[in-house]
Amino acid sequence: MSEETHEHEHKRDQDQDRDPDLKRDAGRDYDHSRETESESAERESEVERRTVTDGGTAGADDVTLDPWGSSTVADYRKLFEEFGIESFDEVLPEVPNPHYLMRRGVIFGHRDYPRVLDGFEPGDAAVLSGFMPTGDPHIGHKLVFDEIIWHQQQGADAYGLIADLEAHSARGLDWDEIDEHARDYLLSLLALGFDPEEGELYRQSTNRTVQDLAFELGIETNISELQSIYGFDGETDVSHMQSVVTQMADILYPQLEEPKPTVIPVGPDQDPHVRLARDLAARMRSFKVTEAYASFETNAAEHALIEDAYEALGGESTSDSDPIRCVAAAEWLSEHHDAPNVEESLRAAGKEPLRPRVRFLDRNATEEAFTALIEAIDGEKRVYEGHIDVFDSSREDAAALAREIEVEHEGYGFYPPSSIYHRFMTGLTGGKMSSSIPSSHISLLDDPEDGYEKVKAATTGGRETAERQRELGGEADKCPVYELYAYLLAADDDEFAKMVYDECVGGERLCGDCKEQAAQLMQEFLREHQEKREEAKAVLESLDLDLGLD
Repeated sequence: MSEETHEHEHKRDQDQDRDPDLKRDAGRDYDHSRETESESAERESEVERRTVTDGGTAGADDVTLDPWGSSTVADYRKLFEEFGIESFDEVLPEVPNPHYLMRRGVIFGHRDYPRVLDGFEPGDAAVLSGFMPTGDPHIGHKLVFDEIIWHQQQGADAYGLIADLEAHSARGLDWDEIDEHARDYLLSLLALGFDPEEGELYRQSTNRTVQDLAFELGIETNISELQSIYGFDGETDVSHMQSVVTQMADILYPQLEEPKPTVIPVGPDQDPHVRLARDLAARMRSFKVTEAYASFETNAAEHALIEDAYEALGGESTSDSDPIRCVAAAEWLSEHHDAPNVEESLRAAGKEPLRPRVRFLDRNATEEAFTALIEAIDGEKRVYEGHIDVFDSSREDAAALAREIEVEHEGYGFYPPSSIYHRFMTGLTGGKMSSSIPSSHISLLDDPEDGYEKVKAATTGGRETAERQRELGGEADKCPVYELYAYLLAADDDEFAKMVYDECVGGERLCGDCKEQAAQLMQEFLREHQEKREEAKAVLESLDLDLGLD
């Protein structure tokens, strides 16, 4: 942000602070009867904007998901449409004792999270996230720390890792810098409540199991795929590419001893990693379980068309003695849909009965595992080269059996990893929060007095003058200081966070007073956090972690 903009923000705060009438009226309802018609329309427009806005990062560009860039999201709703991320609001009612980041919409999206919720009993689910030690841990990183710790408290196996290989290969940091930053990240994670006796902390560079898994995953990954996902080209270092595969191994690492639903808390810029990890989890499986109606393979769209034909021709109401034939389904499709490829497959199957069935597909199974699966299936089944069709099992039960047989025969049995996504924090100076701009963020290592001063100097969502603030209210949805309350300073007190918001948008709260309160709370938080970091040093030293420091 330019010096001119900073001066404007400072003058605005001074204007609001020295208005005695506005201070005297704090806590009273604003008398809207004094508004002109145009002022009333402007105020109502502002209220509606706050209601419908999605609250993307201030100063954000269009949607960009670059794991190594300074990604921002102008409208988080685009992620639902463009990348298949689902709204967290839909699963929130199912979450026991939800974290305040979930309740306040800071965690806004997910992939496949209900599977994790079903595994909250101890040992039946896991949480993992990593930290690239390229600088001091800051309040943005605290979001992920909190999410890991909350899941651990719900009974999930918890993993925190230092992505030092990525920091070295993708960012070019030397090992002395990495070692120092790694220690700082781990101390803050421990100080915030991570229980190392019930979880695992590790570095990529010293975890041979992760590196071995990365080698195996590399067999299923090719350069053209990495180029497509990450934009790699002929100038990209091989080590950078290898660091990606290592991250995939990190994500799947919690499932090595026992397959279990695993959630990865990340910002949306890390979604490319999650999508690739989900693909690789499937590729490493011995079996794939699908649903079908005939002996030949179909894609999802073709399957839906055949299902339409099956239902239209009588479906389950037909008897075994008079089944629906594939050729009849082909005739029905020719009359109701333009689907020549599906018709051709159905006609080729001729008088084969069209019946719903669950299918086990052989992906990477050994001969022994495939034979064991055949023997384990109860009820009617048809065995083909490369797949098995069963007629007396649900897809859910079939998937459980496939995983059981796979693991018994030294397969992985991976669940596709789930994920939850939190919003980016706006920088204190507006726009992006950047580690390279100290004034835009608060480090968890900042002196409490420095933290106080950074908040006092922060950009706000207030109006130009006290009078406009009272008339229109502040723009809390655009305010980095309000984000501090919602993401951190209000902690678990939703009523306090809501009070700050309501007073701001209602014109009762002045930016100067609001920043003073936030600055004091930040100062107190940093003081307490750093005291806990000191206590955590003994815990960190007791762990079997090579931090490369004397």
